[in-house]
Amino acid sequence: MPSLSSVLKSEITRLARKEVKGAVDPLRKASASYRREIAELKQQISLLQRDLKAGGRPAKPKPDVESKPRKTRFAASGAKALRSRLGLSASDFGRLVGASGQSVYNWETGKAVPRSSQQAALASIRGLGKREAARRLETIT
Repeated sequence: MPSLSSVLKSEITRLARKEVKGAVDPLRKASASYRREIAELKQQISLLQRDLKAGGRPAKPKPDVESKPRKTRFAASGAKALRSRLGLSASDFGRLVGASGQSVYNWETGKAVPRSSQQAALASIRGLGKREAARRLETIT
């Protein structure tokens, strides 16, 4: 039977960790955004230095970050969870995103990664429900 002091100590430790995590998470997110901004500024500096070495001829301006299409991340577990949430077979899920059932299986097992066009299709169906997915499948067939 655990003693009162050990139970109290473990509960205090758990609560302290929870509080620290709540305080550190916003800082972690801010740090990540600062690192992205620093990387963009370094790219701009290197571009300007190249221009200066080339005799002052201006290079083509780099498009803004907002104008670039947003890159999507892919995780095998996420694809598997999405397919099971929609209640689709691998072949039906593949038809929904423009791939074969075998490709979907390979994505879910981590043997392959979807192409960028397929990743965009995966991102577009993340917010769908079962009924909307079924409707889209009917229109594809």
